[in-house]
Formats: sequence, structure tokens, C-alpha cells
Amino acid sequence: MEIAGRTVLVTGGARGVGRELTRQLVDLGATVVAVGRDQARLDALVAEHGARVRPHVVDLADPVATAEFADRLVEWHPELSVVINNAGIQSLTDFLDGDPVATRATVRAEIAVNLDAVVTLCGALLPHLRGQESAAIVNVTTGLALAPKATAPVYCATKSAVRTFTRALGYQCRTGAPHVRVVDAVFPLVDTDMTRGRGKAGIKKISAAEAAAAVLAGVRRDRAVVHVGATSLLAGIMRVAPGLGYRIMRDS
Repeated sequence: MEIAGRTVLVTGGARGVGRELTRQLVDLGATVVAVGRDQARLDALVAEHGARVRPHVVDLADPVATAEFADRLVEWHPELSVVINNAGIQSLTDFLDGDPVATRATVRAEIAVNLDAVVTLCGALLPHLRGQESAAIVNVTTGLALAPKATAPVYCATKSAVRTFTRALGYQCRTGAPHVRVVDAVFPLVDTDMTRGRGKAGIKKISAAEAAAAVLAGVRRDRAVVHVGATSLLAGIMRVAPGLGYRIMRDS
């Protein structure tokens, strides 16, 4: 799949891996529809890349706002042909210790951003993507979708759900719209604001630039699953010795 000349939606497009995806997509000749919550960060993207970035402030934790945006997106950007669902939030949640009311609010936001927004955008945009000559949906998951860690049960659950959703959506497109590629991009621990201060000592985080480059390389090579960094090793461990994989990831 060639990237040049395409219009690509990137959620969480103004920070972390999303910002790198935006930068690299522009370098490859694409126009990026960048979605984020922070107007200042989106303005900075436009200042850097000009008209090649089309910003939209959307709070993906708000299902109503997300649905309204999804329903209008094709009207605003009829040339859209690639969707990258990159946005995600992770909360360290201990259900045995904490304020249940605060925990409930955090959990709802996590599910809304990590899972509900992905399903909403895919459902709203697939009829349009099906009409394109070629198109792609890329859903970002992580190694924690293969084996969860103890401190972020909801994040792990949402990423596991997205991974299953992506596979099933791929089955549907393979039958009904084979020119729409559906990609599962599996991330390791990436050095971003979300992961600052997290991770085991001695485990090297990869950079946001490396993660973005790996995703785009996988899309260009028509890969259905893009294992970034060490996640291919984890996937192999989970096939032959799942108990070991669970122990490795439990306290990651």
C-alpha cells in the first residue's frame, strides 16, 4: 500500500506515537486528519506541517462527541482512505484499594477511549472505506493484549477486546471488502508520557519514532498483524509456554 497522496485519520495524533505517525505520514506525502483533546498541541502540529495536517479537537472519552465526529468526518474529508486508531489511556487501577466512585469514572473513560471509540469510528467509516479503491484500518493494541499486567486490568482488557474485534473485522472485510486491509499493530513498551515512570528496571522502552515507523512499514507491506519490537517474541512465548508469558507480563 502506498501512502503518498492519501488522507489518513490518526487519533491521538498530537502527542506520543500519534505525533510521530503524523510527522512520518506527512514525510511520506500523506495528509493527516489529526484528532486530539489539546487545541494547543494540534495548533503546534499545524504550525509545523501546515495544510498537510487538518486538526480536530474531539474528546474520545465522550461517546456522544465521538459519534457526532464520526458521522461528519466523511463529509469534511471525503478523500479519507486510511484510519489509524492510535489514541489510548492507561490507568493504574487497584479494585481492592481506592475510592469506588473515582475508580468507576476512570474505568468508564478508559473503556470509552480504548474500545468504544475504536468500534464507533470503524463502524461509521467502513461504508465509506469500502467505496475506496484501496483502504486500511489500523488498530493499535499492545503486548498487554496477549498477557495482562496486574496494575492495569481495564487497559489490558480493552486492548485484548480491540485485538479480537480487529481480527473479526478482518474476517468480514476479507469476505465483503477485500480491498480494505485491517491491521493489528501490537506495541511493546513505548517511551511516551503515558508510560513515564512505568515498566520494570532493565526493560528498554522503544522510542515513539521507532514504533510509528514499524507500524507504517507494516501497513505498506500489507501485514495483517504488525508485531513491533519484542512483541513477536512474546507472541511466540504465549504459543508454546503461556504460563511463562503470563508470569513475565504480570508485574511489567
